[in-house]
Amino acid sequence: MIAAEIGVTRILHSMLRVRDLDKSIQFYSGLFGMRLLRKDDYPAGRFTLAFIGYGPEETNTVLELTHNWDQQEPYDHGNAFGHLAFASLDVTAFCDRLRSAGVKVTREPGPMKHGTRVIAFVEDPDGYKIELVERE
Repeated sequence: MIAAEIGVTRILHSMLRVRDLDKSIQFYSGLFGMRLLRKDDYPAGRFTLAFIGYGPEETNTVLELTHNWDQQEPYDHGNAFGHLAFASLDVTAFCDRLRSAGVKVTREPGPMKHGTRVIAFVEDPDGYKIELVERE
């Protein structure tokens, strides 16, 4: 395998463009339990990068939130991006907590189509879809 031969070993991060960085950091840290790992401003480029995750970047895949300072309009999500997925021990209870915090639930908890695993979908502050997958 070529990747293994040249030392490509894992996914480092996925990036989302967000309009309100503080709101997005609070969403992912306050509701999903992720930690802000680092936050760097780039004044010459007029953007900020925030990396959040469940563990250090050196050993975990993380989420990069990119805030372009001059962005006024919502981002066009296009039709190629699908969703982020998070594991939960109890998707129904998690959806109830998220809903009570004002999070939009776009697909209520229940078995996935043609399967038995319980899933649900919610939206983050920028409208990105998040799948909740029940795991034991």
